[in-house]
Amino acid sequence: MALSMRVDREVTEADTRELWPVYQAVFDDQPDLVTWRTAVWDRHAARVGFRWARAYHDEELVGFAYGYTGERGQWWTDRAFEVLPREVASAWLDGHFELVSIGVLPQARCRGIGRVLLDAVTHGLPHERWLLMATSDESEPARRMYASNGWRVIGPGVGDGTVILAKGRPRTG
Repeated sequence: MALSMRVDREVTEADTRELWPVYQAVFDDQPDLVTWRTAVWDRHAARVGFRWARAYHDEELVGFAYGYTGERGQWWTDRAFEVLPREVASAWLDGHFELVSIGVLPQARCRGIGRVLLDAVTHGLPHERWLLMATSDESEPARRMYASNGWRVIGPGVGDGTVILAKGRPRTG
């Protein structure tokens, strides 16, 4: 498999149109491109610290990962402050890199693409704290990948059956 990667901090209209079918195939949580852009993508892509990685197999997009700087006033960061113990939230949240999504097309899974995307999107980050939310099921491949990459559970997630994972150095004092 000829795998190539691309990491960017900006998104063009062509990028968005290329990404949508892959996002939809992986997550299937938005009814159409316009709703997804309005509800999620355009807001996330405009955030401070936004960066995203794409994986291509022979010039076909097969996966992506993205995140940005998480701050108070953002939906997920504010919900994480509500569910985590106060001292944990204070140590980890606000100014962290929030890894929002990693998605790999079903036919391209189990080939290490998720790990390559994770490494690409986090390579060289200036943030000392990285966070993400994942399934609480430790047997899921993504959870095993995160654990093997040094991520650890710091508390319950925002939704049922989820946990918040972190990597890096928490604030002290």
